[in-house]
Amino acid sequence: MPNASPTPGKSLLTPDNHALILVDHQSQMAFATHSIELPLLRNNTALLCKAAAGFRVPTLLTTVAEKSFSGPLFPEIKEVFPEAKVIDRTTMNCWEDPNVTDQVNRFDKARVVFAGLWTGVCIVGPVLSAIDQGFQVYVITDASGDVSQEAHERAVQRMVQAGAIPMTSLQYLLELQRDWARGATYAMTTGVAVAHGGGYGLGVQYAKSMFNASEGGGH
Repeated sequence: MPNASPTPGKSLLTPDNHALILVDHQSQMAFATHSIELPLLRNNTALLCKAAAGFRVPTLLTTVAEKSFSGPLFPEIKEVFPEAKVIDRTTMNCWEDPNVTDQVNRFDKARVVFAGLWTGVCIVGPVLSAIDQGFQVYVITDASGDVSQEAHERAVQRMVQAGAIPMTSLQYLLELQRDWARGATYAMTTGVAVAHGGGYGLGVQYAKSMFNASEGGGH
C-alpha cells in the first residue's frame, strides 16, 4: 500500500522550477483567432503575465515579423513586462530560432510553460520540439487560441498525446501560490484573481468586503 505524506506532487509547478514563454500575442495573429473571444483571451493573458511576474518566473517574450506584418504585443503584456527584451523572429516555430533556445538554456529550467497564437502552429511547433529534447512542457490553453475551435482543440490534443500538460491561466496562478499561508504572495495572488479571475475573483472581493474574510483565514 502507498503511504500518504503531506508533500506536493512532483509534476506541480513552483515559481522556481520552470520558465514561461509567450509566443506571438500580436494584433495580426489575434484578428483571425476565433477559438476564444478576444476580450477573454486578453484577460487570461494578463492574468498569466501578472502571475509570472508576481512569482518572479523567468519569462521570454517572442514575436514574429513584428514590424513588417504581425504588429505589437498585447498591451497587457507590455504593461507587466515594460523593460523586457522581445525576440523577434521569422520562424513560425520559435524553437528553431537560436536566440530563443539560447535564452532557454540561460534560464536553465527543465520545465517550460507555453502560451500564444496560434495554438496549432506557433505553439505546437516549440512544444513538440522541446518535448523531443527532453523538456517537460506545459501549455496554458486559455491564453492561447487558433483560427477555429477545432484547430485549437486538435492542437491541444496533439500536444497532450506527445506528453504536454494542459493548464488554464487561473490554475497556473493558484498552483504557484498553492498555500494561502504563504503571506509574501497572498495579496498579489488574490489581487490578480480579483482583477482577472471572473466569478472567483468577485467572490474573493465579496468575502473581503462583506466579512473581511480571506482564503487563509489569517491575512
